[in-house]
Amino acid sequence: MTILYIYLVIINFISGFFFYIDKKAAIKDRTRVPEKTLHLFELIGGVFANIVLIYLIRHKNQKFSYWIWTWMIFIVWGCLIYFLKQYAS
Repeated sequence: MTILYIYLVIINFISGFFFYIDKKAAIKDRTRVPEKTLHLFELIGGVFANIVLIYLIRHKNQKFSYWIWTWMIFIVWGCLIYFLKQYAS
């Protein structure tokens, strides 16, 4: 489990970085990070940082189509971690 936690910390820093870059690009009207890329980082474990950043920096918090996918990925990751903690020894 320790390796999983280390992996999640690293991938969440990377995911959060891209999410923050997308916010700055949106403000400056520059080329954005595609939503598919943001969701890909969420799928591989970076969803926890993005959930926090959605509300902390107020980015994509009103775009329902983005928000609902992010929360579904969050629930899947939560269940996966719960399952691993319960049944993996």
